[in-house]
Amino acid sequence: MELRVLKYFLTVAREGSITGAANSLHLTQPTLTRQIQELEKELGQKLFVRGKYKVTLTPEGMILRNRAQEIVDLVEKTEAEFQAITDTVSGDVYIGGGESDCMKHIAEIIKEIQTEYPAIKFHLFSGNAEDVTEKLDKGLLDFGVLIQPVDLSKYDNLPLPDKDIWGVVMRKDSPLAEKEYIELEDLRGLPLINSRQAMRKTSSKNEFIEWFRGEFENLNTVATINLVYNAAVMVKAGVGYAITLDKLVNTSEESELCFKPLKPKLESGLDIVWKKYRVFSPAAKIFLDKLKDCFGEIE
Repeated sequence: MELRVLKYFLTVAREGSITGAANSLHLTQPTLTRQIQELEKELGQKLFVRGKYKVTLTPEGMILRNRAQEIVDLVEKTEAEFQAITDTVSGDVYIGGGESDCMKHIAEIIKEIQTEYPAIKFHLFSGNAEDVTEKLDKGLLDFGVLIQPVDLSKYDNLPLPDKDIWGVVMRKDSPLAEKEYIELEDLRGLPLINSRQAMRKTSSKNEFIEWFRGEFENLNTVATINLVYNAAVMVKAGVGYAITLDKLVNTSEESELCFKPLKPKLESGLDIVWKKYRVFSPAAKIFLDKLKDCFGEIE
């Protein structure tokens, strides 16, 4: 399987048309068609369903599209790392993370590096812990910022300063909006929107689940989320109350939403992690050194 042919395949999948893809690639249509047919023969699977005006991916084609994109991304990232090994420090640093106000610390480090090494570029990927660790494990990210609880056994890590506070985002016209804090008894019977990551038992100690004192499974979870933006949309629509972290949803005076912290107080720390024994590019090594200067050595 050649990288060139995988790029052809991805272009056809993106364009939805052999003709459109051929024009984009500056190839003749018969040449591109032959390359795709040879790829299908090599894999022993039909990758596209040919229609009159467009082509669509088969289930096998969808699997290959995901894998091919990862392969192309990894090759391009590797090439960029080797191109960056010059007298002038340059290159790309790939960082993934969930939504958190603590990302401001990462932004401060990026700003400092930009001043010293303007040729270093940063690429940020937003996702939950599952999304981020998958890309870390495949080498598509250099670093990940993970919100606890999370299993850190496969990674080296540094804890970030500050902690995020858990609470409930609700409409300002909710009866609970008059309360200073939200307690467990306030949540019984309410339609709740919960974080899938927080609910998942990925570590021996899950302080989020423990806060509910064994009653979490009996609560009325009507929806689950991985990132908070859509939760805010659902709260505005009256779907339910979102249990989430502070400072992620607009709860300003102009907003129709508000945030009320949980009582007793529940906080989550964050860690920036990377694969153990990883060999970093010069740019990523500079970022790691800055991390250690700011947050200390590995625990």
